[in-house]
Amino acid sequence: MTRVLSIAMLLLTLSACRAYESYPRLSSQKGLVPADKYATYGREQAEEVAIGREFGRAHAGDAPDDRVKQADAAVAYAKTLPDVATVEADPQGYRLTVSFKSGWRVAVLPIDDGKRGGETPGLPPGAGGPPPSGK
Repeated sequence: MTRVLSIAMLLLTLSACRAYESYPRLSSQKGLVPADKYATYGREQAEEVAIGREFGRAHAGDAPDDRVKQADAAVAYAKTLPDVATVEADPQGYRLTVSFKSGWRVAVLPIDDGKRGGETPGLPPGAGGPPPSGK
């Protein structure tokens, strides 16, 4: 009886462990203001959404398992936007910390909605082009 109870408790414990993959939870937009609507709140919000979309696109691109390459692609795109002052990447946590010239700092998470950063409404003129290739 004790052995059966021990095995049952072990199976219950193992089934309660959640997956370590955090990307699906971080990139999910469930319960949030839709990205296109949030982008209409202001110029910096539009740039934040555009950076997040390029970050999500990098995850779906050439190297879906290379977090550093994904973060580098998003950082390169962010540096092309006119209001971005600094960008710090945390590739292991799938987030960027973006500081704007106005002093606003924001954590940018990947947005996996299938759109490019340049498709974001509210971007300033000339912003939102393709990210530099780095070559």
